[in-house]
Amino acid sequence: MIFCREKLLPGEYRAIPIPVPGGEAVEAHVFCGAAPGRTLVLTAGVHGCEYVGIQTLRRLVRELDPAVMSGNVVLVPLANSGGFYAGLKQFVPEDGVNLNRAFPGSAEKSLAYRIAFALEQALYPVADFLADLHGGDGNQELMPLVFFPTAGESHVNQTALEAAKCLTVPYRVRSTAVDGLYSWAVQKGVPAMLIERGGAGRWSEEEVAACREDVYSLLRHMKILPGDIPARSQTEIVEAVYEDASCNGFWLPFTRANAPVRKGELLGCLETCGGQTLAEVRARFDGVVMYHTFALGVRAGDSLVAYGR
Repeated sequence: MIFCREKLLPGEYRAIPIPVPGGEAVEAHVFCGAAPGRTLVLTAGVHGCEYVGIQTLRRLVRELDPAVMSGNVVLVPLANSGGFYAGLKQFVPEDGVNLNRAFPGSAEKSLAYRIAFALEQALYPVADFLADLHGGDGNQELMPLVFFPTAGESHVNQTALEAAKCLTVPYRVRSTAVDGLYSWAVQKGVPAMLIERGGAGRWSEEEVAACREDVYSLLRHMKILPGDIPARSQTEIVEAVYEDASCNGFWLPFTRANAPVRKGELLGCLETCGGQTLAEVRARFDGVVMYHTFALGVRAGDSLVAYGR
């Protein structure tokens, strides 16, 4: 296996830096299986305060054994180290850009775009499948779910859907996104998905164990590791609404993640400091809340609530 111009022999593990133009390298942990097979790429820490995926991949760095693999695994536990160490939700602190909105990347633009460029160059060419691990940020509560693509070529979408079905999450959501790490990979022909688990700026051993099981399910699904996958029960969300703040304000949510909603139900209000209503968010149809923001202060463009059916 060759990764970032470094050759790994069968059965070898190595930590390899992914060079970022004009920035600190992103560390990848590369496992070259003893037998040939496909390559699974797993990323986390695109948003620095989404901890479950980060902690899961840290555990797997110590746990995986290339000697028993038929294929390869690339782990990137911390794509946005600046945001992680600064405790900054969503953004790369050096430029204030959401890394998951910086794809396609550029070697010539600000740091978030250069990190995106580096990840594209290193990860997409080697990936037979890519899974990006996320979770509710420090201001969000969510239910475990997986986003799978519908905006790629049909065989890419179908490959991602079949992999999504093997996960332990209760919901899978059709996605038309194109500008994230996983969704831009889909546009470049790499089957990929985004797994959400955790939130509120916390992580737990139970959540990490569930995320770990999802990774092992993917490894078995791709035949990188032997073993069967138990039957999973999932609900597919085919239509979703993502409500964002229209302006700066004070957000008062009236719902919770995984709560059922009825058409016309008031999900939250955006107010001024003096208590005047700036906007009301009401459900457009019967469905279920996928995630919501509980932060009191929000900026224009910030996510408020997402629900689907």
